[in-house]
Amino acid sequence: MAKKTFEQSLSALEKIVDELESGDLPLEKALKKFDEGMALSRQCSRMLDETEKKVTQLVGETTESTIESPFEINPNPES
Repeated sequence: MAKKTFEQSLSALEKIVDELESGDLPLEKALKKFDEGMALSRQCSRMLDETEKKVTQLVGETTESTIESPFEINPNPES
């Protein structure tokens, strides 16, 4: 099986969450879906960690010193 992209894994995880939230699954199937969801969650987390390390490395290569700070999104850009 080919490795899924982050977007594919996230989409599959969202589908599992929707199925679990519906409450229509029998216990055995819900447990299996939960297990699949946890695996996808770990995979997405690893991908995000790897991407963060790569971005930090790339930024560090372009500047003498890299200072990490939280990324802030301004919800009101006119303010």
